[in-house]
Amino acid sequence: MPEEQSLVALMAIGLSLAFVGGWLAHRLRLSPILGYLAAGIVCGPFTPGFVGEPHLASELAEIGVILLMFGVGMHFSVADLWAVRKIALPGGLIQIAVATALAAGMTSLWGWTLGAGLAFGLALSVASTVVMLRELQGAGTVNTPDGKLAIGWTLVEDLVMVAVLVLLPAFAGQLGGAAAHKEQSGGTAVWISLAIALGKVAVFVAAMLLFGTRLFPWLLTKVERTGSRELFTLAVVALALGVAFGSAELFGVSFALGAFFSGVVINRSDLSHRAAHDLQPLQDAFGVLFFVAVGMLFDPRVLVRHPGQVLAVVAIIMVGKSVAALGIVLAFGRGLKTALTVAAALAQIGEFSFVLAVLGVELGLMTPEAQNLILAGALLSIGLNPFMFRLLSRAGARTQRA
Repeated sequence: MPEEQSLVALMAIGLSLAFVGGWLAHRLRLSPILGYLAAGIVCGPFTPGFVGEPHLASELAEIGVILLMFGVGMHFSVADLWAVRKIALPGGLIQIAVATALAAGMTSLWGWTLGAGLAFGLALSVASTVVMLRELQGAGTVNTPDGKLAIGWTLVEDLVMVAVLVLLPAFAGQLGGAAAHKEQSGGTAVWISLAIALGKVAVFVAAMLLFGTRLFPWLLTKVERTGSRELFTLAVVALALGVAFGSAELFGVSFALGAFFSGVVINRSDLSHRAAHDLQPLQDAFGVLFFVAVGMLFDPRVLVRHPGQVLAVVAIIMVGKSVAALGIVLAFGRGLKTALTVAAALAQIGEFSFVLAVLGVELGLMTPEAQNLILAGALLSIGLNPFMFRLLSRAGARTQRA
């Protein structure tokens, strides 16, 4: 089938199955996310019938991530980000270290190398922004102090992953993988590359705060004065996708982070609420495709081949990470309700986990079976996260009343 036709087929069949799955899940009083994931499994290469193109699904899902993060950024301000820095920055770093250490220790018992355990642990340590935002939106807590802390926490994780993507290939040889960048291994060139990568991120953020805060609101105001609803919506979408793509190409920033900061600068405009409203239908449609894409990557046979390992992976994601986040937030003096909200929001993995899994296999640090375990952990944690979020949210509400 030509790629143009396969794209249409994927969107038509994938969204139709997602609708059916989501509707059935809702009727059973389950999270619609479970229905979307099931639709992806049906469309994937590991089940009979229609098989969608995984790379097309991933690209469509990326659009969903961009639009969603752009929308979240429009409800944020620089002051909001600055307010959570004292907990989000150390909290994100400590939680990543704890989750990575737990996974490395577990995999050492399985006979894996230290390098494989570290790569595997890093993939399990970073939460999915899309899943977290879905749950925060469902609970109506995106714009609360608790929700903003959880979002700031994941932004710290994204920045850490930028550094990991630079360092992991450079040290692959020492960690037992393929020395793809042997000429840089152990030398100052590695740290120069890291400094350049982080410097690009800093330049991007500075450019957005210094120039974007003036240019983007001005542009939206000019377009709004034309009276054309179509042009206004087009301007919002163009800003979201254009800045995300440009930031990735020019500054090495992830699409999600670039889109978020472009939304943050538009927050300065009086038209930010209208822009968020116009963007909502596109966010919903492409956000669903994110979950369909995750389902397509999942090979159900790993549940039969390695059930014990799958359960251990899910335990680290949903228990180990959550307990670590809970303890960190409480240690910084926040209440139990806030700690439970952050712990529940981080009890899953997603976008960066897939990127690290692919990179780990390419570098020879991990086997394809390890990648399947990460995908299994992602799918199960995404499916179970709504239940955990609901449970911990109720527990937090009870403690607050008490």
